[in-house]
Amino acid sequence: MTGVAGFGICRRVNAADEISATTDIDLSTAMAELAKVSAERDEYRKLVMHLREEVERLRRGLLGQKAERLPKNDAQLSLAILEMAFGSQPTNGAPEKKQKVGAHERRAARKPLPSELPRVTIEIQPPEVERDGRDAFECIGSERREVLERRSASSVVVELVYPKYVRKDRERNAATQVLVADAVELPIPRGLAGPGMLAETVVKRFDEHQPLHRLEGSYNREHMELARSTMCGWHEELAALAEPLVAAMFADALVQPYLCVDATGVLVQAPERCHNGHFWVLVAPERHVLYRYSRRHDSDAVDELLPGYKGYLVADGHVVYDHLYRTGNVVEVGCWAHTRRYFYKAMASDPERAKVALTHIGALFAIERSLIGSPRKKKREGRLQKSKPVADAFFSWCEAESGRVLEESPIFDGLRYALNQREALLRFLENADLPIHNNWSELNLRRQVVGRRNWLFVGSDDGAEVNTTFVSLLASCRLHGIESLAYMRDLFCLLPSWPKSRVLQLAPVNWKQTLEQPETQQALARNVFRRVVLGL
Repeated sequence: MTGVAGFGICRRVNAADEISATTDIDLSTAMAELAKVSAERDEYRKLVMHLREEVERLRRGLLGQKAERLPKNDAQLSLAILEMAFGSQPTNGAPEKKQKVGAHERRAARKPLPSELPRVTIEIQPPEVERDGRDAFECIGSERREVLERRSASSVVVELVYPKYVRKDRERNAATQVLVADAVELPIPRGLAGPGMLAETVVKRFDEHQPLHRLEGSYNREHMELARSTMCGWHEELAALAEPLVAAMFADALVQPYLCVDATGVLVQAPERCHNGHFWVLVAPERHVLYRYSRRHDSDAVDELLPGYKGYLVADGHVVYDHLYRTGNVVEVGCWAHTRRYFYKAMASDPERAKVALTHIGALFAIERSLIGSPRKKKREGRLQKSKPVADAFFSWCEAESGRVLEESPIFDGLRYALNQREALLRFLENADLPIHNNWSELNLRRQVVGRRNWLFVGSDDGAEVNTTFVSLLASCRLHGIESLAYMRDLFCLLPSWPKSRVLQLAPVNWKQTLEQPETQQALARNVFRRVVLGL
């Protein structure tokens, strides 16, 4: 009896244990599901708040700051990453206080006006001196002040006179030989404008982004009736004249070890409605900034931009470049600035994760700034010692967080882009010459974006080609610190008779050396229009 009772008790105990274990399993599963649902709820809440903020910005028409930097109050997180990058932490994490100065010390001294400008001296006499005459007073000194004033632009009509001569001692019955000088060379044969006038219209239109109708009005105010169709025709003929030079610059760029490339859209006028075209920028660092136009943004346009190129290509992760990397002739280099932009966009919806990513990327840029000017070997060693640990920590964090975020969220887009581009983003560690960003091409592409806001669209595909020809020359001038108006004027003086085999000597990268050559100085000195413009 006792055995039977004990057996019953054991069965009840085992059943209770089974129920308890099952309850524990169900409870732990429920808790895990609850935690997952709560995490998803928090992620969706962040996304909703982000969308509300974007809608409010659109409704109010406000633009946020453009700089993709961390807020100033996130110094502690930044210091932790910088400590890992540089190996030590600054002794004092607090920002240095600026020393207070008086109002008179804060006011910067006025810079003197350029001595090259013409000066007009005017004496301002007191009313008593004007009434009684200067003979009644003794001048004991004077005070001087310079004021900058503006005159109307100076245009001049150059009348070319070709006298005709015959010899006085000629024989009476012999054929008379009439002597007359050869026609003066013009950039546009039998054209109306000289090189200085043509250069000014090119610089105003393509460097200062003034549309043709504004140029027309500006010249009309100076009593010069220049139709926009006339200036448009000038630029088409000048673009054909400069095309061999730009082609030589492209050929020189394609033999460089690495290039930076980017693109932006542009509207092209059409009979019924504008269609979309694309401006491409190709930067050969320290040599050329070049532009090209294409109807489409596809792999064929990339092939036209980079025919037969072999080397490193710094670009974003767009699929139009993928076919270049499959051959092995072109090596992809990722852009950390593009990566940073994804996380900056996620600041509104997921600030905690975005701050971590931006701090890692900011540390990489800080290391690069510290290595500016370093020898190639030292720069590579510095990147391996300082940048590699930061980059490895960043990608480890991306892998850990990628499974915890919603696929619809901005932070997911940033994590996915970074992980997909991991190999390309780490390419800068292999070669000290490579940059970690594509900012050079983006900054130069901004030239077209600013112009697009003024002229809105280009008139035709041919007009877009004219645009890229001159913008390539003007942007390259800025790269090498060359004054654009003087360059274009002298270029139009030299191009018509310059040997085609040596046309690359006229590119901005070689311009300063070319100007020092006696041949160039003589050719410029012979140009009558240049002498008039410079008052020689």
